[in-house]
Amino acid sequence: MGALPVFRWRLAPDGYATRRQLRARGLRPGGQFVAAQLERPRRRRGPLVAYLYRVDLAKPVRPMTPARWAALAKANAARRLCPVCGTDAGYVIPASLGTCVPCAYPDPPTLQGAPDHG
Repeated sequence: MGALPVFRWRLAPDGYATRRQLRARGLRPGGQFVAAQLERPRRRRGPLVAYLYRVDLAKPVRPMTPARWAALAKANAARRLCPVCGTDAGYVIPASLGTCVPCAYPDPPTLQGAPDHG
């Protein structure tokens, strides 16, 4: 395979699209290789690069089956379950914490010298 055609940012010809643009049209790359790339120059860093796929070779997005919906719901529920206390946090637990907020910060910090209004 030869070198990819390179287009400047926002100047790609019709018939090419990024993954997101394909998805917005209800399409997917469908196993095709990258057909071209966009480059956006930046100061003091390498260019931003976006890969383009041919729209005429794209395939329709596969529909979600009931089994796939169930698997997605199960995976999202697992992301809400705290591994420490075992409760449903009511939100997706941040990977940076690894636990729900009450388990990550069990005692609220007290301010030094703050008057007690209790």
